[in-house]
Amino acid sequence: MEQEIIFDENNYTLIKNYREGYDLEEVKRKFTEYFLPFDYIVGDWAYGKLRIKGFYKEDNKDCKELNSYKTVDNYIKNNCAYDCRHFILEKKH
Repeated sequence: MEQEIIFDENNYTLIKNYREGYDLEEVKRKFTEYFLPFDYIVGDWAYGKLRIKGFYKEDNKDCKELNSYKTVDNYIKNNCAYDCRHFILEKKH
């Protein structure tokens, strides 16, 4: 399932694609340089629109509880539509 993706010379691997939530063209439209520092990009679908959010690895100096990858399951459970299509991209360093 792993798939390599490149945005602005940064390599990412698609590590989760729940219910075929990953859509390359939509991600390209939403992805901005704001997301470049993040170690993980999570995308979810609500009302037919893609939302994306960045998360950090625990050892990243910018990691806070709010944007820690260890909270991604809670984020999906509490902030996304029930059983929504979603995906996770991991940045390769």
